[in-house]
Amino acid sequence: MLLDTYAWVEFFKGTNKGKEVKEILKKERCYTSIISIAELVEWCLKNNLETKLGEYVKDINKTSIILNLDEEIVLLAGKINHERKKKIKGWGMIDSLILATSISYNLNTLTGDIHFKDLSNAKIL
Repeated sequence: MLLDTYAWVEFFKGTNKGKEVKEILKKERCYTSIISIAELVEWCLKNNLETKLGEYVKDINKTSIILNLDEEIVLLAGKINHERKKKIKGWGMIDSLILATSISYNLNTLTGDIHFKDLSNAKIL
């Protein structure tokens, strides 16, 4: 299961959806795209949580495997972005990079992002 930034934010906030994420982390091998770390940094800064950032990144590294971007993923993300923007209002390149990563590694994506709701490999929190 590929956890996107939405899933991690819910986990760190300790919400009910975050509790679902915690259970999935216990039961399944989980992965995180390196791009989610960048989004997490932004979320921490926006929410005055800079002091928690190091702890959050350690938790992600302890409980999931970080997947880096490579040429295959970014080429696929460009194609996905081109097509999805035609159909999904607000679809962005980060969404495409997450989706391309999940496709490249044959993983389902755990998210709460409604942009993913029509995708068969997405589990919506």
